[in-house]
Amino acid sequence: MSDVMLPWLHRAVVGSTNPVKIAAARAILVRIAPRVEITGLAVPSGVPDQPFGDEETQAGARQRARAALERAPGAQLGIGLEGGVVALPNGEFRSCAWAVVVDRDGREGLGGSLSMPLPTRVADRLRAGEELGDAMDAEARTTGTKQGKGAVGILTAGLVDRQQAYEPMVAYAMAPWLAPELFA
Repeated sequence: MSDVMLPWLHRAVVGSTNPVKIAAARAILVRIAPRVEITGLAVPSGVPDQPFGDEETQAGARQRARAALERAPGAQLGIGLEGGVVALPNGEFRSCAWAVVVDRDGREGLGGSLSMPLPTRVADRLRAGEELGDAMDAEARTTGTKQGKGAVGILTAGLVDRQQAYEPMVAYAMAPWLAPELFA
């Protein structure tokens, strides 16, 4: 349990209906606001289905957070989570993922994580226009990667799943509210 409690936080909305993203937000927020209600809302990311680069992925998370908060009048926080890929100078790819949290006063927090190398066959599929989840489904001969363990769960043999990888990002993005005196 966190030493910081946010008694004003009663409702937060995640800019997605993906159960992994909602569960990651819930796992963190209930530690600082035990009675918080967390819902998911399908909103556009404003970026391609497969974002490329940290900036584009951050923009998608930011758009999801803002759009969700705008469409949920009773919520105090909007949360956007977006996964992407980054092409490296040597031609290889790595994963990336970002969380953005926004409040009604315009305050924003950003947290990132989930940087790991992607297999060459997956990178080839990404270059051909596939989304990471679909590429992982095909290469790992599975289904539902995005709504389940994620590429990270497959590539770490279950040591870390997508929800576990997303949870720290939500915590990092909450820093402006958890240590407000340092962000003043």
